[in-house]
Amino acid sequence: MSSDIDALATADELEAIKTRNLPLTDNFRQIVLENRPLIDVRAPVEFEKGAFPTAVNLPLLNDEERHRIGIRYKEAGNASAVKLGRELVGPHKQERAEAWAAYVREHPDAYLYCFRGGQRSQIAQAWLQDEGVTIPRLQGGYKAFRNFLIIESERISAEAETFIIGGRTGTGKTLLIHRLRNAIDLEAIANHRGSSFGRHITPQPSQIDFEDRLAYALIRHEAGNFNHLVIEHESHNVGRVYIPKPIYQNFMQGELIILNEPLDKRVEITFDEYVTHALQEYRHMFGEAGERQWFEDANAGIDRVKKRLGDERYRRIKQLFASAFATQLSRGETGQHKPWIRMLLRDYYDPMYDYQIKKSPLPVVFKGNADEVAAFVRSHEDRH
Repeated sequence: MSSDIDALATADELEAIKTRNLPLTDNFRQIVLENRPLIDVRAPVEFEKGAFPTAVNLPLLNDEERHRIGIRYKEAGNASAVKLGRELVGPHKQERAEAWAAYVREHPDAYLYCFRGGQRSQIAQAWLQDEGVTIPRLQGGYKAFRNFLIIESERISAEAETFIIGGRTGTGKTLLIHRLRNAIDLEAIANHRGSSFGRHITPQPSQIDFEDRLAYALIRHEAGNFNHLVIEHESHNVGRVYIPKPIYQNFMQGELIILNEPLDKRVEITFDEYVTHALQEYRHMFGEAGERQWFEDANAGIDRVKKRLGDERYRRIKQLFASAFATQLSRGETGQHKPWIRMLLRDYYDPMYDYQIKKSPLPVVFKGNADEVAAFVRSHEDRH
């Protein structure tokens, strides 16, 4: 079924809706910069594949209704599909219109959209107006706004002068990113920490949602009138989502800044993120079972790098990890995790990163610790 065949109104009824001159908007940049709430009236199955960061799904048709109307449309034509649509949705019309109206009362600056800005959003607008509420719909709908975000992402990433923060694992690159006003945290947008141990409990966004969130971040960054865009050195993939190829290629035209920190500090940073904070996250999500779940997931992370570690180092790290976890359970102490973290950084991550840097074509423009790198980046923002 076409994304905008909804068979809830005849051609004459749609023409009558059009004569109401319901408001339209195509000021997509304003929507991003104002973080404007959006009502997505597409079916849940469409919403789950991808939607905008500020959108809530309040569908005109649920998945089953949409499916049945689509089959009827193909088998018997529009008139029959309209009849079925009214039978299915009629009992729920008031309920759905009231749900939209309630959302608008809480978010009076909201807009609404369907896939192409056609039947669904027009019908929703009309039903809302019948409830005494008038709000704009997106001209061209989801498709037009999404196209705008793709084009702007490619343009902005091409035009931005980019600093790329690199450095060995545990140097605190993400912590540094959060100190800089002109930075975008790609890992946060992807909901991933960017390593074999980088999975969060909550799922990563869909690929489309990741791209839309990145576009929002780039548009807002450009509006800040910064001299540079600062990002962390990432591979093309961040977990199971990926930076679109044109944008990634644009990023990789930037200049590399190497963040250096001593091994002891890197062990502490890694311990704080992957043990202390991760355990808090797991306990919050799983309660008493959180520690065991964390252990199993971290164990799986070690297993994923077994081949690169080699058998001997793999066995040693597994032993250290199991012993540390036993101490954690018996005494409530987590400090014993630091030895295996140190070994993993020194024997796995460091050689791998050093090799990648040697191969990297990116020009290195600065090296230093977190304070020195932050000062370097800020000094370039002060130049106008």
